[in-house]
Amino acid sequence: MSDFNNNLPEQEEEMTVTLSLDDGSTVECAVLTIFEANNGNDYIALLPISGPEAETGEVFLYRYTEDADGNPNLANIEDDEEFEIVSDAFDEFLDEQEFDELVEEDEE
Repeated sequence: MSDFNNNLPEQEEEMTVTLSLDDGSTVECAVLTIFEANNGNDYIALLPISGPEAETGEVFLYRYTEDADGNPNLANIEDDEEFEIVSDAFDEFLDEQEFDELVEEDEE
C-alpha cells in the first residue's frame, strides 16, 4: 500500500500528490482524475511527473476513499478482475475526453 501525501493547493489548477512507494522512494504525480468504475467504487488516476517513472508515461491507478474528515486515502488494486474493471473505466474516461476535445474544435 502506498502512502498518500496531499499537496493539493486550493487555487492551483494542476493538482499534484507525492506518493511514497513500497520501496521507500517517492514520486510526484499529477492528478488526472478521480472517477467511479462500474463496481461502484471510486478510483484515482495519477501521472508521474518526476523521477524515472515519469519517463514511461505509465498512469498509476489506485482505489480512492476519503475518511470522515475528508482526507484522501489510496489503496492498491490487488485483484486482477477489479484492475480490469478500473482500467476499462479509465479508458472510457480518456475516450470521452478525446470526444469532448473534438467537439470543442468543431465548434470553433
